[in-house]
Amino acid sequence: MESEVKILKALADETRLTIVEVLKGGKEKCVYEIIPVTGKSQPTVSQHLKILREAGILKFRKGPLKEPGTLKFKKGVKEEEKYCYYYSLKDEKIFELIKDLKEIAERV
Repeated sequence: MESEVKILKALADETRLTIVEVLKGGKEKCVYEIIPVTGKSQPTVSQHLKILREAGILKFRKGPLKEPGTLKFKKGVKEEEKYCYYYSLKDEKIFELIKDLKEIAERV
């Protein structure tokens, strides 16, 4: 029951639901693509992503930038040091749960 509670707690936030929606359809997104959609600061979004990861909703990987030159780095940062954390959903079935929750909420 502990994992179910973690998942429900993780989804009990509008910003985190927005993040999950952004990743719908198996899309992998760089953290810097997620930040503007939420309207929150980078540290805040990182905390939300951590909660979703720890609940088992998201997976992530560190990788090279898909489109070099799209992000601005501090002067002197070497090309091999330019990377991004990419996030994606572990299981698209999470949307079935979200749909069911919306239906229940409409009836309450």
